[in-house]
Amino acid sequence: MKTLSGIVALICLAVVSASGADESFRTLRVKDDVYTNVIVTSSTATDIYFSHARGMASAKLKDLDPELQKHFHYDAAKSTEIENARRQATANYQASLPRTQPAPRANRDEPPAAEDFVAPHIHARSVRGQPAPPFAVEKWLTDAPSTQGKFVLIDFWATWCGPCRQSIPELNAFHARFNDRLVVIGVSDESEEDIRKMTVPHIDYAVATDTQQRMKSALEVQGIPHCILVDPSGIVRYEGHPGYLDYEKLAHFLDKYSR
Repeated sequence: MKTLSGIVALICLAVVSASGADESFRTLRVKDDVYTNVIVTSSTATDIYFSHARGMASAKLKDLDPELQKHFHYDAAKSTEIENARRQATANYQASLPRTQPAPRANRDEPPAAEDFVAPHIHARSVRGQPAPPFAVEKWLTDAPSTQGKFVLIDFWATWCGPCRQSIPELNAFHARFNDRLVVIGVSDESEEDIRKMTVPHIDYAVATDTQQRMKSALEVQGIPHCILVDPSGIVRYEGHPGYLDYEKLAHFLDKYSR
């Protein structure tokens, strides 16, 4: 069994860039997807990060053609070991978290199941039932997700924020369970470098950076994590700490406000 220090060492190894300079490719195939005008900005033992004609993306080295795998020094055994260590570290992190959600305000009863759940308190301007402010980011650190016809859960977070990191495994679970109807997006006002340094817990949903804090400022967010759930017509149906949500509450919104 590996020691904790061994796992940390593997995860640290995974974020060391394998090439110091940007590299350009006319096309790049990742499984069945083909990207054009590709510029690889950084690579690790498991992934590459790149811009392309349609935006930003990342890819697993194991999904590239053999020649590109060789070019980026792909080691299948090392990559598998790193990803297993990362998953285990995330599982250990999740297991260490409290099993209770934030306590509701004193003397406040839970609303009936047929009614919309309202967070006990929020640290932002309330826009529930109103059109969401314009969504804007500086740079996608993953593929830009397609939101057409879907609900969008936008989480404002930061790597230095403990409660934000505590919410990530649950947001991963929402992304996995409702991905046919829901897009989860994490937006931080930190630099790309700072966000990429965080490897635990691993984020499975879309991530972007906006150092100008445009949507965050429009919502007057004073405390994070703070999220809004926007229905397919652009109306905010939930706002507040993501920890107040669960599968049942989220399914209620998705069912009630589907087109």
